[in-house]
Amino acid sequence: MTPELRGGDPVAVERALRSGESLSGIDGFAGRLDDRLVRDLLGREPLFVDGDDWAFAPGELDDPSPFPAGHAADRATLDGAAPLAEAETERVLSLPDPEPVGRGDGVDRVGSALAEAESDVPDDCPVAFSGGVDSGTVAAMTGGPLYAVGFPGSHDLEAAREAVEAMDRRLHVVELTHDRLREAVPRVVAATGRTNPMDVSIAVPLYVAAERAAADGHDRLAVGQGADELFGGYEKVATAPTDPRVSAGTVREATREVVRGLPDQLARDVPLLRAAGVEPVAPFLRDKVIEAALRLPTGALVADDQRKVALRAAARPFVPASVVEREKKAVQYGSYVARELDRMARQEGFKRRMDNHVGQYVRSLVE
Repeated sequence: MTPELRGGDPVAVERALRSGESLSGIDGFAGRLDDRLVRDLLGREPLFVDGDDWAFAPGELDDPSPFPAGHAADRATLDGAAPLAEAETERVLSLPDPEPVGRGDGVDRVGSALAEAESDVPDDCPVAFSGGVDSGTVAAMTGGPLYAVGFPGSHDLEAAREAVEAMDRRLHVVELTHDRLREAVPRVVAATGRTNPMDVSIAVPLYVAAERAAADGHDRLAVGQGADELFGGYEKVATAPTDPRVSAGTVREATREVVRGLPDQLARDVPLLRAAGVEPVAPFLRDKVIEAALRLPTGALVADDQRKVALRAAARPFVPASVVEREKKAVQYGSYVARELDRMARQEGFKRRMDNHVGQYVRSLVE
C-alpha cells in the first residue's frame, strides 16, 4: 500500500510545520497530512497534483503539476487547473539565512555533518560514480560497488577509472551505445514526464546506473545530488554578480539561488531512480549538511579559481587528493549523452536549423 506521507513520521512533520523549522532533522517529506498536502523545504520527496488528486510520481496522474516545496495546501482548495496556481498553496517553510561563520569553522562544520550523514549510508550501498569530489566523497562513505555510465572514451568514464585506481575500489562500467540510449529515452520520459533535451540528457546516465544496480540485486543507490548547489560548484555562482545566469549580487546569494532550484531537479531524479528500481540515498541532502553549507562564507565556497572549497577541504582526510582536486564536467557533457543525442537526432533527419531539433527527436522516440 502506498503511504500517505513519505519521509517522516506524521507527528514530527506536524511539529516542524507548526514551528516553521525548515531543517528539523526529518531530511525530507511529502504527502498527505490529515486533510493537507505538504512538501519539505527542498522537495527531497517529490509530490504532484492533478486537481484534488495527488501522487508521488508524475506518471501516476493524467496532467501532473509539481507541488511547490516548502508549501502546504488544503486539498479542498485545489481548483483542478494546470499548472497549479501559487495562490492555491501556502508557504510554511523557508530557506534559512544564517550568518556566515569563519572559513575554518565552516570546513569543520561540513566535515562533522558529512560524518553524521555517513552513518545513514548502508555499508554495501552502491554509488553512482563519475570520479569527482562529489561522488568520491559519497563513495568513501560505503564499501559498495561503484557504477559509472558513459559512451566509450567519455570524460566521466576516464575520470571514474582513474579515481578507482587511487581509491582501490571496484568499478562497474556501463558503456552506452546509440541503441541503449534510444531504449533509455522513453523510459526516462515515462518516469519523469519531461521531454526537454537537457533534462533527458542529465537523467539518462543516472537511470542507466540505477537500472544496472537494480539488476545486480541492489535496492538503493547513493548519489551526489546537492553538492554543486550547496557548496558553490557552478561557474555561474563563482562569477556572480556579473554572470547573467543568476540574479544574485554575491556568491553567497547566488548559492542560495541555485539551492532553491533543487526541488525541480529532485522532482525529476527521485521518481527516475524509483522507476529504475532503487531508492535514492543522498548524503549531501541531509538537514545537517544543508545547515552547515548555508553557514559557509564566500571564501569557503569559491576562492581564486577553485570551487567547492569547503567540501574539498572536508573530504581530503578520506578521499585521495587526485579525486578531491578533479574538476568535473556536467553529467550530460561528461558522459557524452548530450553530444550523442544531438548526433542521433541529426542522423534521423532532425537538423539543427529546425526549432528544438533534439527535443523533437526525443518526442519522436516516445511517440
